[in-house]
Amino acid sequence: MNPRYSRVAMGLHWLMAVLVIGLIGWGLWMSDLPKGPERGWAIGIHKSFGMLALMLVFVRLGWRISHRPPPNQALTTIETRLANAAHHLLYVLLVVVPSMGLTSVNFTKYPLKFFGVEIPKAGWPDDTLNTLFSTTHKYLAWTLIALIVLHVAAAIRHAVRRDGTLQRMLPARR
Repeated sequence: MNPRYSRVAMGLHWLMAVLVIGLIGWGLWMSDLPKGPERGWAIGIHKSFGMLALMLVFVRLGWRISHRPPPNQALTTIETRLANAAHHLLYVLLVVVPSMGLTSVNFTKYPLKFFGVEIPKAGWPDDTLNTLFSTTHKYLAWTLIALIVLHVAAAIRHAVRRDGTLQRMLPARR
């Protein structure tokens, strides 16, 4: 039997998955809103959950660094290398995408709030820098979406193969 991830690793994975998928959906939805109070409210929610995601990814990275994932005995050497590369890129994007969004906010005239609590900003109103970081946030978010689709496709492939890879990250059946 293929060794499973710990409950903490599973919990962090699925919590991040729900949070990131929610942020992506919310971000796509709010991008079509006209300027006004509803858009401002939607952006505020997106910022707060984005900061939460950034904090959570650092918790997850800390756990991952201090708790090595169990080896996957079902993978070939090339599959292991591809999986490792994809996971490393996922972690990089899970840090960089919200960081770019957060940096962008530092260069707007609007306050930075975390669920209604104002946080001091490190920047100043600057449309050029705001646009640079906002655009970077947007394009890297699309890259993250593509990588998530690839990740889900790989999980489906493993489920079809019934090689035990998917079960490693799913809660055990009783």
